[in-house]
Amino acid sequence: MRLALVAGFMLCSVVLFAQGVNAQEAPKVHSMIGCLEAGPTPGSYMLTDLAKGPKTVGIVSSEVNLARHVGHKVELTGTAVPEKEAMNENKDVPKAPHYLKVTAMKHISSTCP
Repeated sequence: MRLALVAGFMLCSVVLFAQGVNAQEAPKVHSMIGCLEAGPTPGSYMLTDLAKGPKTVGIVSSEVNLARHVGHKVELTGTAVPEKEAMNENKDVPKAPHYLKVTAMKHISSTCP
């Protein structure tokens, strides 16, 4: 009986731990509105003049072709990336206080503030 009780507690602990790990691993998707600008190297981009949040966002990668929207006000949706991971993944990402992997874009205006 005691063995079954201990085994039950251990199983519950493992399940709860696994759920906590999974919740921490999933990056949170969010959107940011600002001006899409070309970065310092060809093919690199950054978001500036944000409505709220950090002053600039370095674009690590994008599933959307951003080139034709440079100079436009856009809403970018994606997942945040820690600085070290951003630099490892894309050596040309512009330095910024926040980094984003873009999964979607919404065009807001063909002019920026």
